[in-house]
Amino acid sequence: QVQLVESGGGLVQAGGSLRLSCAASCRTFSNSAMGWFRQAPGKERVFVATISSLGSTRSYADSVKGRFTISRYNAMNTFTVYLQMNSLKPEVTAVYYCAATPIYGLGVVYDDWGQGTQVTVSP
Repeated sequence: QVQLVESGGGLVQAGGSLRLSCAASCRTFSNSAMGWFRQAPGKERVFVATISSLGSTRSYADSVKGRFTISRYNAMNTFTVYLQMNSLKPEVTAVYYCAATPIYGLGVVYDDWGQGTQVTVSP
């Protein structure tokens, strides 16, 4: 089982940027596709972005295309996935979660989830 810990959330003004990080505790992370999701208060958790295990393929929700970038860093003992968020808007305020899955794709089931990090964008 992969343990995931998100960081990098915070309060930012509209138009600003944040970079979220998700550190994985297990070497098997390197074989997992990774995704970012978000959940706003009173709403369902929704997909934001995903990246394949080697980082060669990425997909984004239409609402974040051109503004968000997912990337990953796989090294000997360091496994991290990032979400660079630019031109932030108040409507993206939510708790952001990273997750791992053995199969890359849209609509796949994610097996492991982090605890989430809060992103708040002020007008």
